[in-house]
Amino acid sequence: MSYMQANQNRPMGQQGHYQQGPNDLPMPSSKEQTLMWQQNSYMGDSGIHSGAATQVPSLTGKEDEEMDLFDLDQGYGQGFTQDQVDEMNNQLNQTRSQRVRAAMFPETLEEGIEIPSTQFDPGHQTAVQRLAEPSQMLKHAVVNLINYQDDADLATRAIPELIKLLNDEDQVVVSQAAMMVHQLSKKEASRHAIMNSPQMVAALVRAISNSNDLETTKGAVGTLHKLSHHRQGLLAIFKSGGIPALVKLLSSPVESVLFYAITTLHNLLLHQDGSKMAVRLAGGLQKMVALLQRNNVKFLAIVTDCLQILAYGNQESKLIILASQGPIELVRIMRSYDYEKLLWTTSRVLKVLSVCSSNKPAIVEAGGMQALAMHLTNASARLVQNCLWTLRNLSDAATKVDGLEALLQSLVTVLGSQDVNVVTCAAGILSNLTCNNQRNKVTVCQVGGVDALVRTIVNAGDREEITEPAVCALRHLTSRHVESEMAQNAVRLNYGVQVIVKLLNPPSRWPLMKAVIGLIRNLALCPANHAPLREHGAIHHLVQLLMRAFQDTQRRASVASGGSNQPGTYADGVRMEEIIEGTVGALHILARESHNRAIIRQQMVVPIFVGLLFNDIENIQRVAAGVLCELAADKEGAEMIEQEGATSPLTELLHSRNEGVATYAAAVLFRMSEDKPQDYKKRLSMELTNSLFREENLWNPDLGIGSELQEILSPEHYDNLYPQDPPSVHSSHGSRPYQQQGYDQIPIDMQGLEIGSHGGGNGSTYSAIDAMEVTSGEPDLNFDGIDQLPTPPQDNNQVAAWYDTDL
Repeated sequence: MSYMQANQNRPMGQQGHYQQGPNDLPMPSSKEQTLMWQQNSYMGDSGIHSGAATQVPSLTGKEDEEMDLFDLDQGYGQGFTQDQVDEMNNQLNQTRSQRVRAAMFPETLEEGIEIPSTQFDPGHQTAVQRLAEPSQMLKHAVVNLINYQDDADLATRAIPELIKLLNDEDQVVVSQAAMMVHQLSKKEASRHAIMNSPQMVAALVRAISNSNDLETTKGAVGTLHKLSHHRQGLLAIFKSGGIPALVKLLSSPVESVLFYAITTLHNLLLHQDGSKMAVRLAGGLQKMVALLQRNNVKFLAIVTDCLQILAYGNQESKLIILASQGPIELVRIMRSYDYEKLLWTTSRVLKVLSVCSSNKPAIVEAGGMQALAMHLTNASARLVQNCLWTLRNLSDAATKVDGLEALLQSLVTVLGSQDVNVVTCAAGILSNLTCNNQRNKVTVCQVGGVDALVRTIVNAGDREEITEPAVCALRHLTSRHVESEMAQNAVRLNYGVQVIVKLLNPPSRWPLMKAVIGLIRNLALCPANHAPLREHGAIHHLVQLLMRAFQDTQRRASVASGGSNQPGTYADGVRMEEIIEGTVGALHILARESHNRAIIRQQMVVPIFVGLLFNDIENIQRVAAGVLCELAADKEGAEMIEQEGATSPLTELLHSRNEGVATYAAAVLFRMSEDKPQDYKKRLSMELTNSLFREENLWNPDLGIGSELQEILSPEHYDNLYPQDPPSVHSSHGSRPYQQQGYDQIPIDMQGLEIGSHGGGNGSTYSAIDAMEVTSGEPDLNFDGIDQLPTPPQDNNQVAAWYDTDL
């Protein structure tokens, strides 16, 4: 009988102790078994006959541990004696529980105990090590659930008692209760229990309102601050009348109370409907403006963001901020700090206020233009963008402000930006700041503004939100200052003439074409530009636009004669009378050159010029007489003018109260009379003497045109017949006044429609943004413009220079 058979037939507990019989094989000793194992007797077993896969695993995991050890031995190819194996097995058995404790409950082990590891291969984790992390996570989750439930149960039981204590007459009791509630609010479970109790929230609000004790106030407002991080808590505070109580705390001298109050109000303004009106009614705006004098930048950032939320879309709030000296404090902050978030939130408030006609001059007077200009080179794109929007909104009120040289240079620099919004703002600001301001015009020219604007127009393509203000700025730079001739030449030298003339074609809209007409008129003041303008078709395009506008006005006049009271012909916010005056004025200057006069005559537009002499609008009469004066310099032109029946209206215009109209009419009549008989000239002389020169007889019938009149009609004096300032025209003889856009832009009032409104503008492409960015990110800027025109002056001699004034 074999050893295994004998062992199986022995009673349980005695297997393995069989005594060798006379016919049995000798049983190998333990050392012999170890030797056999070391000689790969076991390792040669494939596992099919060994029974290794059929044994029931040990509950202690001993076999697993030993298998790890065997694998390790096989991997390293080194042998162990039986004594070494027994020693290691004993050590592993003794430390098994410690290893499990170390993996799942490390906090229960004593310090200094070293637990041997079963890991010899750093790249291979044991089963216990793999179980350590998830077991820790599970343990923490269970503990948290237990603690959460304990906190909730504790708060639920304590809240009724704490409410009674908060309502106690003894202020010491109230103080202790408030601090205890504050401690409870620091844990999430108890915080939810508090916000679910309207009575508790109401008690906290009463404690704030009625107590003068600092500890009570700190505890109660600290709890409300914790609750304000949850939507349910915000609603509970709002319903309990917490906003007036919190606004009252904005007068506290204690920093912590101020912080809790302003941050709680900020959360309410952001996320709780109805909070804005409640804060306004409680006087929160005035108190927040007063807080702007503090010097904690993070605190100021929250205050300014609250002001922006309250002022956006609410004119009353803007006026309250103005009355509280808010613009002065906001500008001071922009000058004094470099904390980006504070500068950004402050610029947002200024941007909202900058569309208010009352706040706008106050911001400018406080130095807002210079303060905002300081940050145009900041690394923060959102700050730069806000500063540019605000500067653009303010720029129409800052045309007379000194000390803007640094701003103008920065604006010329940022015209090269790849950001469309940045370029749009910069062009709009330059357009306004160069309006009727010779100092700013010279500065922009000297820092390369003409070149930059031409490049901007070339790069902008069909983006009229950029091309229109850029063209307006060029129009200003090419008129009425010491560097204007240089600017007129610079446009040509930078290959801008062709690009500008192309803008007279579709898809350009009327506001842009109106600006281009004015720029072409100014460019024509430079004789070197006449040929390029002619070669690129400027005369043809101007005549086509004139014909379109003239036909529209004639059609409207015929409708009006049928009994309809139609106010005028508008397209994209532009009156056709403005296009007529602009195109005729540009043709007037171009007609100074003989080749241009020939082309104009060929366009068969002289009948329109003569017809415009009958127009009710004085400025149109003036430009029509002016272009006829130039065309009459050639015999062919004079004959065409006479053939169109111009003598009668020109004679009537000799009596015009407008000096320019009367002078041009006299010049045309004189040039038309050069080939006439002496009797005709004598009658004309008497007419001129009686009408045009009532006080000074400048006409000598024997000598012809007087020297003074010759001086008036010289090219350098033509512009003097276009009075330079006010921004609108006034028609005489009971005619209808209308408002005009000109060549040197009256600054655009950038007040625009606020975001969220759906009203339409009248065509202005660069208007104000009363913007509110949402907390999730930057705002989606969407805006329309409103182009506001002033009332024309009543002084008949103060008519607008179309080429130099714009609304």
